Amino acid sequence: MADASPIKENRDGKSSSSIMPDDKIVIKTKHGELSLEQLAEAQHGMAHLMKEVGERYHVLYYAAKALNWKLAQYQLNQVIALFRIGATLRPKFTEDLNGFVKTHFHPMSEAIRLEDWRRFEEAFKKGIQGSDQFHEKYGYGFIHFVLPKNPPEMYELNPEK
Repeated sequence: MADASPIKENRDGKSSSSIMPDDKIVIKTKHGELSLEQLAEAQHGMAHLMKEVGERYHVLYYAAKALNWKLAQYQLNQVIALFRIGATLRPKFTEDLNGFVKTHFHPMSEAIRLEDWRRFEEAFKKGIQGSDQFHEKYGYGFIHFVLPKNPPEMYELNPEK
């Protein structure tokens, strides 16, 4: 049975109960109007996200090495959050990003939970190898993460006493 309620019209005279396929959804901001297509195109791609992943992976390693497990887990959580964003913005990577989290980040998280440096370091290195494999798979085989030789200077790495 069809809905008998009246169709309400917006200020522009268009029905508020449905959007016709030919209509474009427009978002009004204080800076003007943008279509959903424009918003989608304005989103950062994987390269932008991976730059931050690399920076956090650097901090993650040296935090764990300093036995600052809280900072290490925080950095790992942030990397996983970036992977979620990547999976949302670039659905073609979703399966591989989720698999990477399970295969590489879960073992790292477990090592952090156990406060086991050796186990962590092994999982971390496997993560770098996995990263190289995915770069190769997607045509970016020229990208290889190299752990900086020095710890980051912008964080106090020693855990609180």
